[in-house]
Formats: sequence, structure tokens, C-alpha cells
Amino acid sequence: MGFVSEFKEFISKGNVLDLAVGVIIGASFGKIVSSLTDDILMPILGVFTGGIDFKNWFVALDGNHYDTIEKAKEAGAATVNYGNFINAVIYFIIIAFAVFWIVKLANRFKKPAPVPVVEVGPTKDQALLMEIRDALRNRA
Repeated sequence: MGFVSEFKEFISKGNVLDLAVGVIIGASFGKIVSSLTDDILMPILGVFTGGIDFKNWFVALDGNHYDTIEKAKEAGAATVNYGNFINAVIYFIIIAFAVFWIVKLANRFKKPAPVPVVEVGPTKDQALLMEIRDALRNRA
């Protein structure tokens, strides 16, 4: 089988196409969740926390005080940006919650696949006992 035909067989498999569709939808979904987080949930969270902006929570390692991360970076100070980490954790929790609800909603509409009933035959021990039984009946 040549390289081109192998590639054609690989690309035409359903798994590759499903993966491509999943990546595209995932990227679009990421934008929706980012908008939900940035434009709706974070302002509401800011109201409940008194307008606290986590992104400017940091520690300058040079010992000086800076009002914003940008000013610390302009001064060339190394910073530990724990506020950005808090934002990332909040984003993760919101995204995980949104994905959970989307999967839960999708599963509600998905019909379960019918489970075929398979007739289970006798085990080896049972078959042997049936042979012995039949032999004893035929002898009598």
C-alpha cells in the first residue's frame, strides 16, 4: 500500500474527522466561555468582592512597591503574579462548570443504545453434566 493511499485511508476514517470537528468547536466554545467569564461573571464577582481586581495582586521581588504589574515590569522588577493565578483558577472552575452542564444537557438528549440480549450457552461443566445425564438415560 502506497503512502498516498495510506494517508487517504487514514484521513477518511471517522475518528480523524470527529477530532477535527471537536477541535474547531472547542476553539469556538473557548471564545464563548471566555466572553462569559470576562464580560458577565467576573464583573458580577467584582461587585460581590467590592471591586477587587485580582490581576494586580503581585509581589515585586526587588522589595519595592508598584501600583500595577505593568509599572513593575517597566522598572525591570521580577514579580510573582499570584493574582493572575487566582484569575486562572476562577476561569478553570467556570469553564469546568460550563462543560459539565453542556455534557449533562447533551446526555439528556442522547438515546441510550439498545443492548442486545445474548443467549448464554451452558458452561463446560454444565455441558459435561448434561452429557453424563443423557448417557445415563440412554443406558437405562
